[in-house]
Order: sequence, then structure tokens, then C-alpha cells
Amino acid sequence: MEDKIRELFPELSEIADDALRDKVVAAYKAALERGGWRPEDMARMPFTLLLEPCPASFVEHTRAVTRCAVAAAAVMAETYGSRLNINGDHLLAAALLHDVGKLLEYREEDGKFVKSELGRMLRHPFAGAALCYEFGLPPAVAHVVATHAREGDGARATPEAIIIHHADLINFEPFKL
Repeated sequence: MEDKIRELFPELSEIADDALRDKVVAAYKAALERGGWRPEDMARMPFTLLLEPCPASFVEHTRAVTRCAVAAAAVMAETYGSRLNINGDHLLAAALLHDVGKLLEYREEDGKFVKSELGRMLRHPFAGAALCYEFGLPPAVAHVVATHAREGDGARATPEAIIIHHADLINFEPFKL
């Protein structure tokens, strides 16, 4: 399963810290197993239940958010240099995990993706942050996962959290037009 996760998310290889990369994969593996999914299911799972039909899969959205966040961080680093400190490994890990809680928030019923019982009680930022803590990811990564959506309004405390929040929005809002 780990190899398939790494195949679906090649951006994992950009995380320099081997232990951090392995924790991201472990969190995905646990979320998939607990949600009753196979890694391949993420390639057909909608990234949101708020758009019908959903224009992109979970994998496409996660990779797009990750690439947008990395590109924004690169522009910011080039422009501001040492005046702004962005942890690249934390940015990558958090971007890749920002929606991991959706693997627990969703279930499939009669070929349609719907909210699971957990999803009706807790949105994915909560489940995702819990997975981060369970698998020993840095608090800064869990913070981003917890605050990337509306739950984080007024609570984003790091450059990585702000970047990923906006990368997520620009990969959602245009589809609502």
C-alpha cells in the first residue's frame, strides 16, 4: 500500500526528511484502512462533495494544492529571502495531508460518495489533525491541516498555513463559477 501511495503522490519524494515523509505515508495508510479504501480509490474520489459533478479527484486536487503551495513559497523565498522563513518540508507534508481527513469523512453508497457517520459529526480538518498527531507529525504540520479550511479562520499562525489555505481556495473557488 505504501508504494501505491508514493506513486499517487510523487511530491512525497520532495520531502527531504525521510522520517517526516514516512509519517505522511503512514497517516495516509491508516486513513485509507480506517475508511475502508484502497489507494486507487483516491483517484476516483471527488475532492469535494460541495460540487456536483465534482470536476477533480482527491488525488488531482491534493497534488494541485501541493504544487501551487510549493510554487508560491518559491516565489516568496526568491522575493523576500531571509525576511520570511518557510519550512519547505512542513509545507510539503501539510499540503499533501491537508485533506487526508476526507478519507474518514467520506463513504461510498451505491456508487456515490457521501458523508460518513464521522463526516456528519466532524469535518476533515479535525480528523486530519488527529491523524497528524497520532503519527507524530510536527505540531506545525497538524496546525496547517487543522486550519486550512474555514475552521482556521482567524487562527492561522504560520506562513505555511496561510499559503496552503490560499492554495486550497484557488483550487476550489474557480470551480464554483
